[in-house]
Amino acid sequence: MLVATVIIIIRMEKLMSAVLMTSFFSLIVSSIFMVLDAVDVAFTEAAVGAGVSTIFFLAAIAIVGRVSKPTQRKKQILPLAIVLCTGAVLMYATFDMPRFGSPDAPAQQHVVPRYLNESMAEVGPPNIVTSVLASYRGYDTLGEVGVVFTAFIGVFLLLGAGTRKSGIERTANPVAGVESMRQSIVLREVSDLVIAPVLIFALYVQWHGDFGPGGGFQAGVIFASGIILYALIYGIVPAQKLIPPRKLAYLPAVGLLLYAAVGVYGMLMGANFLDYDAVAHDPLHGQHYGILIIELGVGITVAAVMINIFFSFSERSL
Repeated sequence: MLVATVIIIIRMEKLMSAVLMTSFFSLIVSSIFMVLDAVDVAFTEAAVGAGVSTIFFLAAIAIVGRVSKPTQRKKQILPLAIVLCTGAVLMYATFDMPRFGSPDAPAQQHVVPRYLNESMAEVGPPNIVTSVLASYRGYDTLGEVGVVFTAFIGVFLLLGAGTRKSGIERTANPVAGVESMRQSIVLREVSDLVIAPVLIFALYVQWHGDFGPGGGFQAGVIFASGIILYALIYGIVPAQKLIPPRKLAYLPAVGLLLYAAVGVYGMLMGANFLDYDAVAHDPLHGQHYGILIIELGVGITVAAVMINIFFSFSERSL
């Protein structure tokens, strides 16, 4: 289904249909992750891939148009040969990998037993995924937040955010008979029922990530989705009054610095960078507090980046 979906997306000329198929592709991937018991990853894929990314694609279509421009297709033998050779090499390399799910795989013999047997005593959260991402692999997660922040800076500069028509709302075209979402009673009433629960659920995912699936990444995207839904229904101007873009632009850096500050505090207390044992007198309490703080930093960065990008697209399309 994934291969067929990709082929369909490539062959489509209507960008709106291609975006919907891309969202469907992400939904399939999320279902695969669920089958593999990777609930946290499925949660993220559904929220980012099938959720907010679809909105960004639709915002991009508002700028470039709904139909792809025709191009002259020439036979490119050399690129095709390179792709086929690279794919063949990668497929051949998979024969040296352990069988999928094999208990004899190196990861199952070293890292996984340590996490399963020692995480409760060393870190504490019942959700071992949270222990791995936020504590054992805290450096990696800090790097991921840095990547999100860097991507935000790139998009921010490319779209010319903050220098365009902030605070101005594009009105519907009366000639085309297009009705804005705010004028639709069904959409407005449904959004009134949905937006508040979405934001509350985002807070639940944020603070419940150490006990179940969730955390800062998922919570940030869900919270941003609620704000973006508000902007889509009631307009960009009320949304920007609710969260001013000038102040919102600083929040991605605030979240990243909050994450790094926990590591620096550990160093000042005589421990290693991102060693949460030094955050409190009891090491387990220190791990718990440290994870909550860095997850808050992740959630702030992700939510602010998503909302900033949406505002940037809105300004660009005016």
